[in-house]
Amino acid sequence: MSNYEQRFKASKSFKQEKYPTDISAEINPEWAKEELKKIRKKLAKIQDMMYAHNRYNVLICFQGMDTAGKDSLIRELFKEFNARGVEVNSFKTPTSLELQHDFLWRHYIKLPAKGKFGVFNRTHYENVLVTRVHPEYLLHENLPGIEEVKDIPKTFWKDRFTQINNFEKLLTEGKMIVLKFYLHLSKEEQKTRLLRRLDKGEHNWKFSPADLAERKLWDRYMDCYEEAIQQTSKPHAPWHIIPADNKDVARYLVAKILLEKLSKYKDIDYPELDESIQEQLKHYRKELEKD
Repeated sequence: MSNYEQRFKASKSFKQEKYPTDISAEINPEWAKEELKKIRKKLAKIQDMMYAHNRYNVLICFQGMDTAGKDSLIRELFKEFNARGVEVNSFKTPTSLELQHDFLWRHYIKLPAKGKFGVFNRTHYENVLVTRVHPEYLLHENLPGIEEVKDIPKTFWKDRFTQINNFEKLLTEGKMIVLKFYLHLSKEEQKTRLLRRLDKGEHNWKFSPADLAERKLWDRYMDCYEEAIQQTSKPHAPWHIIPADNKDVARYLVAKILLEKLSKYKDIDYPELDESIQEQLKHYRKELEKD
């Protein structure tokens, strides 16, 4: 049986070109679609136990270029989950309040509580991706000594990687389970999906001229993703590189890796009923039957 958790884990020397964007010749998309249905049920059972167990929390992070399929993956992956046990947050342009705090603050306050799953659709990594491609965005953070882009120190991005690593280390030391997924999309497939947005009326609302402007910066984004993953894929919070050109295969792989990871926690189970209540179960049953 394949160990997808290990197979798709990013190495320290992560290079985009060494990881495929499409493995549908190996994993049949129709088969993957059916397997996802089975895995969803298993994950939902683990979620239910984890909620009752109330000892662990899970943070799942999704990053990827526009049209990589983050929204639909989240929708399909968590279909069987009880809504009370999963919280999805999407981080876009920081608000004025968020800019009055350090860059991790808005992410910290959205972390899942014990017993819950938290999903970050775009994550704290936006602060070393979008902001790095557009360094002028940093000027909105009112950082001391940075009045212009040229004022950004040479060590700035390395420091941010360290801060992110420390943040995730703190989370995992508190027994939070952290999984990070990079949806690895080809430039050609992104073109196809952007054209589909233009052609399909129900998807038109997703299109923005800004999508084309960002697409022109593709190579710069690839460089930034590469370094970010190299610097922050750690044993306690690894990155998994998911071939994303086929959505059904991508969804299956994420679900399978999540199941493999959570299945290692043998102590997650329903709590035992208090002994004093167990002793009175027959009595309680009789009371209800008489009612």
